[in-house]
This record gives sequence, C-alpha cells and structure tokens, in this order.
Amino acid sequence: MGIRHRFDPEKAIEVLLYIARRCPNTYKALKVLYFADRGHLARYGRLICGDSYVAMRLGPVPSGAYDLIKDARGDRYPVTGVKASEAFAVGGNNQIVPKREARLDLLSESDVECLDAAIQEYGRLSFGELKRRSHEEEAFKEADVNDFMSLEAIARGLPNGELLLSYLQDG
Repeated sequence: MGIRHRFDPEKAIEVLLYIARRCPNTYKALKVLYFADRGHLARYGRLICGDSYVAMRLGPVPSGAYDLIKDARGDRYPVTGVKASEAFAVGGNNQIVPKREARLDLLSESDVECLDAAIQEYGRLSFGELKRRSHEEEAFKEADVNDFMSLEAIARGLPNGELLLSYLQDG
C-alpha cells in the first residue's frame, strides 16, 4: 500500500517550538507530537508536519523531529538544510530551550487545535504513563523495534480507521 507523506522540517521546527513552550522535555515533546498527529490524522486526514514514526524502545518517535533535536544538540550535522540550532537548543536534562517564538503563520488552525489538545491531555503525564500509553498503540506493537511504523497501521488504530484508510489511499 505505502501511503505517501512528506516531512516538512521548517514546519516541524515551529511545531517543536510551540510544544516546547508548554512541554520542554524532549521525550514529552515527541510523545505530544505523536498524539497530536494521531488526533490530526483522525480529524483532518493528514499529519501535522508529515513526519514518519519509528517504533523505538521507549515508544513511537517522529523521525524527522527527533533528527532536528539531534541537530540542535550537536549530535549530527543538519541534513535537511534547515538548522534547528538557530531556533532552539537542547539544554541539560534534555530540555528544548526555544531561542524564539514559534511562527504561528506556518501552523494551521487545525494544527494548533490538535497540538493544544495533545498538550492538555498528555503534557502533564509522567514518563512512565506516556511510555505505557504509547506502547499500547497497535501500530507500535506491529512494528519491529527501531523500524518505521506504517501510516496505514496508525490510521487503522483510529476510531474511523477504515474510512480514513480509504480516504488516504484515494488521495
């Protein structure tokens, strides 16, 4: 099947800045993005910044957003042509430290709606609770560790999964 989506690193930086103002811990920020993407996919038929998710040991991780965090931390050279380190740093205790405000003109109303909902629902959860909830996802269970989770599996796990899959395959 292989439904296509394209990662937008510039938008992902803005999303990370937006989340970090409320949830600066990198683990929490990446989990909030996962749950925001699930909500956005269910309601609007697309991912917020088109990221791909990897089933890592501690749960689903948005691959492109995580690469941006590693870029800002200095763990790797920016390969997208976008320098995350100009927008944020990663400080002690893995905290995202914004260097500026998020450019909200790059986020849609639906993006902000789903980000806010995920921040509200998941932003206050403990590390253990976030890990537990993200490990319960069928798409996570179906993927091998350190392998990509299919968008089809993520969509299938949503309440409107079959309808959503039909929409995504036709798009």
